Amino acid sequence: MEKIRIGIVGYGNIGRGVELAIARNEDMELKAVFTRRDPSSVKIHTEGAAVRHMDDMASMKEEIDVMVLCGGSATDLPVMGPEIAASFHTIDSFDTHARIPEYFANVDKAAKEGGKIGIISVGWDPGMFSLNRLYAEAILPQGSTYTFWGKGVSQGHSDAIRRVEGVKNGIQYTVPVEEAVERVRSKSRPDLTTREKHLRECYVVPEEGADRKAIEKAIKTMPNYFDAYDTTVTFITEEELKEQHGKMPHGGFVIRSGETGEQENQHIIEYSLKLDSNPEFTASVLICYARAAYRLAKAGQSGARTVFDIAPGLLSMKTPEELRAELL
Repeated sequence: MEKIRIGIVGYGNIGRGVELAIARNEDMELKAVFTRRDPSSVKIHTEGAAVRHMDDMASMKEEIDVMVLCGGSATDLPVMGPEIAASFHTIDSFDTHARIPEYFANVDKAAKEGGKIGIISVGWDPGMFSLNRLYAEAILPQGSTYTFWGKGVSQGHSDAIRRVEGVKNGIQYTVPVEEAVERVRSKSRPDLTTREKHLRECYVVPEEGADRKAIEKAIKTMPNYFDAYDTTVTFITEEELKEQHGKMPHGGFVIRSGETGEQENQHIIEYSLKLDSNPEFTASVLICYARAAYRLAKAGQSGARTVFDIAPGLLSMKTPEELRAELL
């Protein structure tokens, strides 16, 4: 079997998850991990795979089929996404919803100029939830769509609070407002504000001597992340963070409440996820879209794509014949 050669850019939670996901996909192999750190300080699980500094990426251009970009959406991906897409086929999990059109345009320009494919915003939201919103709205055009996240750890929001001045470490939980969920499931189709649907709970380890009031204000007023939510900021120690917040569960659900027919019959479509490990699941989604990117590249395509542009069959290791026989 021809192996798809994967490179990982960034070896944090998602990067480690991608490495584990590659090992579970027999048509893939990890060729290299690229890091900003001293490569000798980064220990990976895969024998034979290289660990290189990010500055050495160009030297492996002929040895890697798809780069999986595992940086954060706040500051990493807006820069590295277009830069790397000019030279490599890429997948990323950019998750700042409000900036997706801008980010898509930047990656699209770079990827087309380099003759590459760049699939952006891959994961479970944006990603799998996005697809389910599309399917449900196409099936029930008269209705309302609701997305609830959590309770769980948001990697993007956690990364954002860790970048606030004076923050040593931190984690953020997204929590659905249960009353809002039940109103939606009752088919009443309520109008809910962002603030009415979710709470955001932040647990922050401050730097010694840091201005806690300034940290709290910076988090609660952060555009696109916290400013539209009821947000709590709780200061804790590094030890408390490790003991009480060491795992990274998440999940959520997409609900479409709609109607059909002359009698306006009511329907509910619901898709849910319950995840023990947010980064490992996100990594698993990234990897199957890396397969799609490889196939699109083989077909001579270039430019940016989202999950809306990818045929489901391109994600699977199975042949079209196997899919029709086994899953259709």
